[in-house]
Amino acid sequence: MKTFPLGERTVHRIGFGAMQLPGRGAFGPPRDRAEALAVVRRAVELGVNHIDTAQYYGPDVANELLRTALHPYDSRLVLVSKVGAKRDERGGWLPAQRPEQLRSGVLDNLRSLDVERLDVVNLRVTGADGDVDFDAQLDAMIALRDEGLIGAVGLSNVTLAQLEHALTRTPVACVQNPYNLVDRGGEDVLRACTDRGIAFVPFFPLGAAFGRERVLGHPAVKATAHRLDVTPAQVALAWILAVAPNTLLIPGTASLEHLEENVAAGHVALDDEAMKALSPA
Repeated sequence: MKTFPLGERTVHRIGFGAMQLPGRGAFGPPRDRAEALAVVRRAVELGVNHIDTAQYYGPDVANELLRTALHPYDSRLVLVSKVGAKRDERGGWLPAQRPEQLRSGVLDNLRSLDVERLDVVNLRVTGADGDVDFDAQLDAMIALRDEGLIGAVGLSNVTLAQLEHALTRTPVACVQNPYNLVDRGGEDVLRACTDRGIAFVPFFPLGAAFGRERVLGHPAVKATAHRLDVTPAQVALAWILAVAPNTLLIPGTASLEHLEENVAAGHVALDDEAMKALSPA
């Protein structure tokens, strides 16, 4: 696989996202624990060395599965997590953006993954805690990095203005924002990251539950997949890899079949006809 820098490390451009390992809505135990563990192990066998997770996936479920499947971790494996949210008793998503919550979130990740240091931790900005100063959040993340608990600071769900401001305070290893074939609203952030050599890691690259059919059912995606004899998902993932050299993919799944399909997207070459068909009019 092709590679790109992620903080102090270099990773393959197709990684694995652990969000779908727990139950529905990233909450509770997995549907099939044995298959979830097999998916994680197979991902690494296929060459994946970038795994994205969060303690609040479950909570603790995704990290426990990763630890069970992979610990002690291969030195080539890059573990990335995120902080800034928590779950309620019914699986609802709540903000956890205060500096002490960010620190607690990092410590929870270290505990549940059984590591002393995370390669990158993303500060996920929800906007729900409007009274929490962005600079105070950056201060907390920078302190965690300086203490050696995290290797680099990443950002998630940020605006261009927030990215540009953060860069006046600290290097940014990556940005995780929504982006896919039918949701290109984050184009300005992507281009800013490309210009600065920052990894851009789109979440919901296939639209997830909120728009999967809009992506995979898109006429141009289906026609291109048929012509190239690949799947619509592989077309959508290959397109993201083709739009910029700094895009990294972390498609998530709890299915061995879908995992194989996702990783194989790295070998799909979209020709000029495909890129023209998939570009906005």
